Amino acid sequence: MKRFRVLSYNIHKGFSARNRAFVLREIREAIRSVAPDFLFLQEVLGEHRGHERRVRGWPWVAQFEFLAEALWPHFAYGRNAVYDEGHHGNAILSKHPILSYENEDVSTTKLERRGILHAVVRPFESRPELHLMCAHFGLLERDRQYQARRLCDRVRRTVELGQGLVVAGDFNDWTLRLSRLFKHQVGLDEAYQTRHHRHARTFPARMPVLRLDRIYFHGLEPRLAKCLHRGPWAALSDHAALLADFEWR
Repeated sequence: MKRFRVLSYNIHKGFSARNRAFVLREIREAIRSVAPDFLFLQEVLGEHRGHERRVRGWPWVAQFEFLAEALWPHFAYGRNAVYDEGHHGNAILSKHPILSYENEDVSTTKLERRGILHAVVRPFESRPELHLMCAHFGLLERDRQYQARRLCDRVRRTVELGQGLVVAGDFNDWTLRLSRLFKHQVGLDEAYQTRHHRHARTFPARMPVLRLDRIYFHGLEPRLAKCLHRGPWAALSDHAALLADFEWR
């Protein structure tokens, strides 16, 4: 059986809701407890010199390297927002070697920088390559529509027949318009919706109301889909995490 687990999580730069506490270590332990093969992370700090000076317990490596320690030896980082004290973006962490990766800039303004991080792995020798795309879309509807079209274009350009695809992240899609577009344009289904007939409520984490985060897929079969917002997850990021198990069709 060719099965693997993915987790998608907006980690809010390692801080709890409303920036009340720095909780990156607690985030790492929570992620380890569910043992995903692949992590799709948004709002990951690659560097922040101000926090490094002021925040107690700040790691000496980039946040994605700190989270990856020991369990996910392979990672890709897409730097999107750059400012005087550092930068942040999306990251993909993997238990399997990353064959290639690229970060595509899909920003619509200089003030709100967005990207699609695309990595390719081959976790099973008897199966084709698996494409992993980590996205964080904009706050405005017109920006999300543009970014969704860019993502569909990328899928059509890069993913070949028979290959698997997982597209996960924070889509900020509280209007629930993107899933129909993705299905119509490139045949993507959403894992939680497939298993539970609705999108997961993921924001705010302590009492989720908005359905912002998704795990889309193609060429795979979802065997489990969960929204992680209870227990320790409620006190971590402002977003809940999404977990899904897939099998190759």
